[in-house]
Amino acid sequence: MQLYTSQKLQVHNSLSGKKEVFTPLNEGHVGMYVCGPTVYSNVHLGNCRTFMSFDMIYRYLKHLGYKVRYVRNITDAGHLEDEGEQEDKISKKARLEQLEPMEVVQRYTVDFHQILEKFNFLPPSIEPTATGHIIEQIEIIKDILEKGYAYEMNGSVYFDVSKFNKKYTYGKLSGRKLEDMITNTRDLAAQDEKRNPQDFALWKKAEPQHIMRWPSPWGDGFPGWHLECTAMSTKYLGETFDIHGGGMDLKFPHHEAEIAQAEASYGHSPVRYWLHTNMLTLNGKKMAKSTGNNILPNEIFSGQNDILSKAYSPSAVRFFMMQAHYSSILDLSDDALAASEKGYLKLMEAMNQLADLPTGKTTDFDITSWKQECYKAMNDDFNTPVLIAQLFEAVRQTNLIHDSQASISQEDKEELIQSMSVFVYEILGLENNQDMGQDRDTLSGLVDLLIEIRNSARANKDFATSDKIRDDLANLGVQLKDGKEGTSFSIK
Repeated sequence: MQLYTSQKLQVHNSLSGKKEVFTPLNEGHVGMYVCGPTVYSNVHLGNCRTFMSFDMIYRYLKHLGYKVRYVRNITDAGHLEDEGEQEDKISKKARLEQLEPMEVVQRYTVDFHQILEKFNFLPPSIEPTATGHIIEQIEIIKDILEKGYAYEMNGSVYFDVSKFNKKYTYGKLSGRKLEDMITNTRDLAAQDEKRNPQDFALWKKAEPQHIMRWPSPWGDGFPGWHLECTAMSTKYLGETFDIHGGGMDLKFPHHEAEIAQAEASYGHSPVRYWLHTNMLTLNGKKMAKSTGNNILPNEIFSGQNDILSKAYSPSAVRFFMMQAHYSSILDLSDDALAASEKGYLKLMEAMNQLADLPTGKTTDFDITSWKQECYKAMNDDFNTPVLIAQLFEAVRQTNLIHDSQASISQEDKEELIQSMSVFVYEILGLENNQDMGQDRDTLSGLVDLLIEIRNSARANKDFATSDKIRDDLANLGVQLKDGKEGTSFSIK
């Protein structure tokens, strides 16, 4: 018997605004689509949090025994900065760097996969690209045009939101009313082409300078960003599927447009459960390259940044993210990461000691009840912080057993080891890098010792020795940083 028959999973559905019992369309099977990255730059840490949340959800669904088809796309064309823009993000980057667009796509797709591999993500079942599904997108546009919910204008095709809203409800996911949206809409560059300010592009005419372009019944152009996800999700998961996920910032207009396109084409809503992750902030403020309040994953792993005091391993960062519910705002800071790293190392130390637990004839720790509390946490909309609290209750109990203040039978010990491994490694996706943490502490002590020797040399005006220590450490990948408060270091 599969676990999902005994574990009643509830998820918070953004469409209804409440928790609902999760019942897949087809028993034992789950179709899940998550909006992937637009590959025109290094993957954003906030995006990593979203993908990590759905990696955890994917892991838990698989653990429950569901056969999951997880589709996460790559947007490699058509993502406009704004509806009024005439150039998508990838073409713009290619033009600025004098590269072929597919060079940009390849570079940042590789970066995306490398970062996710470091975070110990499971690969999705299917990773389709927008450029690989141009034909499917054109067919959907033709269908929407035929049904009267779109119109052509100067080689572009726009979705007719007002006409759609007469039969369906545009704005039901985000809770917006079309009348209010029309009132508050600002003027856009391409506004003269649209019948309504809220209409969005299904197909954009390519201007002569636009590099990425495909032939269509309406002339050379490229697909609208929203259309790509409708085409790819329904192709691989069907016209109705179970879960659609993404960041909260995509709820409007992207996901709202996806619903509208599918309803206009298929006559019904495409998704049964919408799940949205919340923002990741940095030192209490929104992450933004323009303000400098931004950090990339590799900069955290290497320590080469001006925000954190040291490097943190991918598993420590993953543990930090799992300590917050996916739907809550999470603030990243040096203090928060340092505290999480301590918790992570404490958990890994306990995992390493489980095999050495002394056994007796009886068990003082009710493992069956504890295990169900762990499932209860995960069944409550994937509540990882509550799960982690339960894991540390098990750590507390094992410490009592180690100190001979409690006992555990051999049978229950084996059950505890197996259960802890499932929740820590299989579901949370953590890796046991405790030894790496200890090595890093040893390295930190050695570098601090060399910094003391270097400071003494500088105080004695022995600059040759001082410079040699700095340069030799740099050759070994250790960068010294001299500041007002002393010398710190980072590892390349």
